[in-house]
Order: sequence, then structure tokens, then C-alpha cells
Amino acid sequence: MNYLEALSRRYSVKKFNAEIIPGKTLHNILESGKLSASSLGLQPYKIIVVESKEMKEKLIPAFYNPSQISTCSHLVVIISKKILDESYINGYFRHISEVRETPAEKLDLFRNSINQHINQKTQDEIFNWAEKQSYIVLANLMYAAAMENVDTCPMEGFRQDIIEEILDINSDEEKVTVTLALGYRSEEDHFQHMKKVRKPNEKLFKFI
Repeated sequence: MNYLEALSRRYSVKKFNAEIIPGKTLHNILESGKLSASSLGLQPYKIIVVESKEMKEKLIPAFYNPSQISTCSHLVVIISKKILDESYINGYFRHISEVRETPAEKLDLFRNSINQHINQKTQDEIFNWAEKQSYIVLANLMYAAAMENVDTCPMEGFRQDIIEEILDINSDEEKVTVTLALGYRSEEDHFQHMKKVRKPNEKLFKFI
């Protein structure tokens, strides 16, 4: 199956079956999120993977359309940072130094560039930027899942406060941006048989 076939087959599943995603397959999907493009490489987000039945059941009341949560194999919760403080930036550069085996002082020019970029933004601008980065992760996860023949449903319809309480999220520093249910479509989900509706090329693309 090539990537266009995978994306054509993909749809937002409304009900999953009981099959659990194999560990290796899940690992591959999550690695695609890890490898997502990220502005300045800062990855201003974290990803919580909910796999236990008990935790998924706790989260059901947080969603306006809970059928995906009650039937999915895994639920991915992407959380964006509201602030990027000095501690976070320091940790990022320590990690670069370790991975690339580069003396920290050789990264000073890059560090100064990032500090200047961050310091010019308000907290709201930083959060808006972080959320955009999170949606790049979402797209990669969905694409990788499609290539692995795993079904998905991205969801924004949820109660922020409930998820934050259950997952112990510090709402002063971070916020749930979007969630993604993973699993395998149920035969009872009739949406899988509907034709995909998208804009025709002449209305979507403009060549100049």
C-alpha cells in the first residue's frame, strides 16, 4: 500500500473493534511523532499515551463523543507548553551537547538566537506557536498510523478541566491541545463505507 492509498483509506473512525495494536506497530507510530519537524528543534510539547482500560474509562466523561475513547486500543494526548523557561532551554542544550558530542560553548550562538526568539514573544504567542508544533506531530502520527494500517480519530471535543485533573497536568505551564484515538475500525462503523469528500483540485490548488 503506497501513501496515497493509505491516506485514501484513512477516515476518522467513530467506533473501533477490540483488537489491541501490537507493540512494535505502536512503537513505529510514536517514533514518527518523535521525529516530527519542530521549529528550532525545541519540541514544545509532550505526549501521553493512555493504554490501560481503567484510565480510558476515567477519561470517557471528558469527551463529548465518547465512543472512540471507550473502544480504542490507545489514546494519544498531545500537550503543548505555555512557557519555555530557562530550565527547559538549558535542558535542551544539554541534550544537544550529549547527542552530538559537542562542547556546550560551541552552541552559544544557537542558544543566543533561541533566547532572542523566545524573549521577543508574549506568553500567548509562545503557546500559540507551541500548539502549531503539536499539530505537526498529530499529522505525522496519523500518517504513520495509516501506513501501518492502523485507524485513527483526531479529537478536539473534550473538557479541558477533566483531562487536566485526571492526567495531573499543570494548567499554569501546559495545556492539552488535541487527542488521537488509535485502533482498528469496527465492522459496525458504517462511516468506513462512505466516499471521501474533498475539494476538487481547481478549488484547492492555485499554481502561480
